[in-house]
Amino acid sequence: MKKYWENKNILILGGAGFIGSHLCDYLVREGHNVICVDNFVSSDVENIRNLLAYPNFEFIRHDVTEDIDYKEAHDLEKFKVSVQGFQEIYNLACPTSPKDFSKLPVKTAWANSIGVIKSLELAKDNEAKFLLTSTSSVYGNPPKDSSQVKEDYYGLLDFLNPRSCYNEGKRFAESTIMTYHNFYKLNTHIARIFNTYGTNMLQHIGRQIPDFIKAASEGVDIEIAGDENTVSSFCNVKDIITGLIKLMDSDVIEPVNLGDSNPRTLKEVAEKIIKIVDSESKITYAKGYDFTMKPALPNIDKAKEELDWIPLIGLDAGLAETIDYYKNTVIIRKKRTNLTGGETAADGETAAAGETADLKE
Repeated sequence: MKKYWENKNILILGGAGFIGSHLCDYLVREGHNVICVDNFVSSDVENIRNLLAYPNFEFIRHDVTEDIDYKEAHDLEKFKVSVQGFQEIYNLACPTSPKDFSKLPVKTAWANSIGVIKSLELAKDNEAKFLLTSTSSVYGNPPKDSSQVKEDYYGLLDFLNPRSCYNEGKRFAESTIMTYHNFYKLNTHIARIFNTYGTNMLQHIGRQIPDFIKAASEGVDIEIAGDENTVSSFCNVKDIITGLIKLMDSDVIEPVNLGDSNPRTLKEVAEKIIKIVDSESKITYAKGYDFTMKPALPNIDKAKEELDWIPLIGLDAGLAETIDYYKNTVIIRKKRTNLTGGETAADGETAAAGETADLKE
């Protein structure tokens, strides 16, 4: 029989990333003890800096593919990890940008294999609930009629191309999780996340909305990978966090789609950003990155019915908040680049050593 603990110890792997940092922030404010683990390969120290002042938050700089004994970590003594362990483990530790697949293919493959296995072993040892943030990319190419995909859609996926470290990697991760669930009876959950946007997204990583905002703010042309009819879906990160919390608290074991089912043309999104920024930028069209693929659109009936979840934040409001975030942080990030010289985590790289000196190793 598992013991009851008044405050849950929650381990968030990849917690300094875009979605992970929002999850950390939510759970900290809910009063839980949050242990954030990240190595800053594709994340940013600024995403979690404000959380360092909270007594129920701790950061450990660590690569999830390497061994670590959390029970021996001195900074976790206040959470009684050696006795209480962890009650929940969220695994978000994986590069997700198309540009990352060319720079970090091996690290991406390791995160989806070694990293997932080590985190599942940790969940088994702690009898903890476990959730993986998977991706819509496991569906491969969407249906030819562009219809929404349900969780039972298998699609077509090239498992040998340069992007397979991510797409096929996530398929392997899901398979491994279901194997652990069936064999060890672990309480596991899988969220298939579709295109997401919001605050804390890094610039220069090949993501549409951050790139559009940057271009509009600088008054240069917004370049769309595709044409006037190219569509995608855009879900605000705060809605995704609500979905992840609901999924972790549910009895749903099979994968669940989390995303906005309303298709938007990239032209429409770019025009909204130009209007909000009050920019004179023009829209141009070009070939996409080598590692991009046509996005599938989500059917979220399962999330509606089993999690009572739907996206609530409208695109206009979400874009306005994201643009305000960009305006408020762009100067800080430029100063960091000037101080450190060369690339920093603001450009999708590892955080500069001087910027992480105050964080726990």
